[in-house]
Amino acid sequence: MLVAALTAGTADAAQQTSDARLHELVRQASDRVAAGQTATPAPQTAAGQAAAGARPTLSLTLDDVVKAALDHNLNIAVQRLNPQIQDISLASLRSIYKPLLGGTLGTQSLDTPSTQTISGGVAGDAINRTTTTFSATLQQSVPVAGGSFLVNLSNQRLTTNSTTATFVPQYTPTWTAQYTQPLFRGRIIDSNRQAMLVTRLNRDISDVQLRSTITNTLSNVRVAYWNYVFAVQSVEVARQSVALAQQLVQDNQTRVQVGTMAPLDVVTAQSQAATAQQALVAAQSTMRTAELALKQLIVSGTEDPVWNATIDPVDRPDFRPEPIDLEAAVRRALNERTDLAIAKKNLQQNDATVKYLRDQLLPQADLVASYGFTGLGGTFQQFSGTGLPGSPRVVTDTIPGGYTDALSTLFHGKYPQWTVQMNLSYPLGLSAAQATVARARVQQSQDQAQVKVIELQVATDVTNAVVTTQSNVERVQAAQAARTLAQQALDAEQAKFQVGMSTNYLVIQQQNALSTAQNNELQAILNYRNSLVELERLQQTTLTSLGITIVSSATR
Repeated sequence: MLVAALTAGTADAAQQTSDARLHELVRQASDRVAAGQTATPAPQTAAGQAAAGARPTLSLTLDDVVKAALDHNLNIAVQRLNPQIQDISLASLRSIYKPLLGGTLGTQSLDTPSTQTISGGVAGDAINRTTTTFSATLQQSVPVAGGSFLVNLSNQRLTTNSTTATFVPQYTPTWTAQYTQPLFRGRIIDSNRQAMLVTRLNRDISDVQLRSTITNTLSNVRVAYWNYVFAVQSVEVARQSVALAQQLVQDNQTRVQVGTMAPLDVVTAQSQAATAQQALVAAQSTMRTAELALKQLIVSGTEDPVWNATIDPVDRPDFRPEPIDLEAAVRRALNERTDLAIAKKNLQQNDATVKYLRDQLLPQADLVASYGFTGLGGTFQQFSGTGLPGSPRVVTDTIPGGYTDALSTLFHGKYPQWTVQMNLSYPLGLSAAQATVARARVQQSQDQAQVKVIELQVATDVTNAVVTTQSNVERVQAAQAARTLAQQALDAEQAKFQVGMSTNYLVIQQQNALSTAQNNELQAILNYRNSLVELERLQQTTLTSLGITIVSSATR
């Protein structure tokens, strides 16, 4: 059993299909198969010529090539990165709900002319006000109900030469907390929450796509492995045909020498031997092409040692007819198929979009509440005089104070303040927004219909695969019987030829018939094994049958 730890997460469990719906899909799929309305399989990629020259031999089982594909296949390596990209996008959206700390620090000096007796200075003199400000702000959006809060602590230090100021320097810290809550638009969903929901679904889709890529790749690897095994066995059959043809040439040459056969029969046997040799060369070329196709799926590049080695396939395709439950196969496919899971995720994305667009039709009504305190402190000045002409204001005494006094009044809540307000807005004329919602609803209905189309196609694919597999069982049995009879016929014809009751031509015919029967048997067994692989792929049970577990590293 192979276990692969992959940086991906499994998709959410597919929704279960009711028995009534399942029977209906099976019936419709059976009708489509009977009518020949099946999907066209994807074309296979053509492999190039294998490199010539002596190369090391590497014996590999089917499990070995499956593990090599999991570790080195480039398509899987590329697809593994997509979930990580979606994780980064989701983290970027989540950062909106992280606390944001800000602050300001500054100073300002302002000189204004004294124009009134109460301005705090002699007429025409400059009144100076120097203000130093430091403030810190903490704000955060709340993912629940779409609210946001703001906490602000502002500190101000004021110095002036005005004789009307009672605190010099004067400290006025202010603490304010404000919360804004949308009541209609933006309460259930907003643009960021909609984007997060869509991104989460995209993350799930990337997981499903990764699982699909792994499943399809491993299915292709298994098919390529069996194709290579068939090519190797075809070479062996071709060599047997060459050996039989060469033996016939030697036998005929012996008969010519003893005078029991005409020289023309030797030429006929030699022609058959040359034809068998051509078939062997063609089989070897096909074998090298099949080997290259297998290597392409299990190496990480041309620098991989496997690329420059000769693969010796250890396993051989066996023929064990397996009973198949069509209804159970369709049920598994409807629950596990990745294309159906992706279609359902797309439908959920459209639902989120419709929900957001409908929310945008609501009026904007935000409830804003704030509460805070103000502190006061500094050096207190006592004056004599009124500041009127003839009675100037003069500082007679000071009471020391500072910033700590201001903080004391702030924390004791001596000067509280609060506000509650409602901000309302409603756009006049929503025809464009309403049209957008209507279009999204149509798309939603289209996606729902597309899910049903895919369900029917899944049932059709599985039904057709089951029919093909069952037909391949019968083809193998017929091919095995034909090969046995062809071997018996050749043995009989050779025995008759030995005693002079047959001809050279009839022996050659039986040799060709045996070679064809052997190849037909190998091809039938290969088709049966590949049809089982395809049936597992269509049901998305490839990973389970191979004992592969996908481990998720995603955080939600």
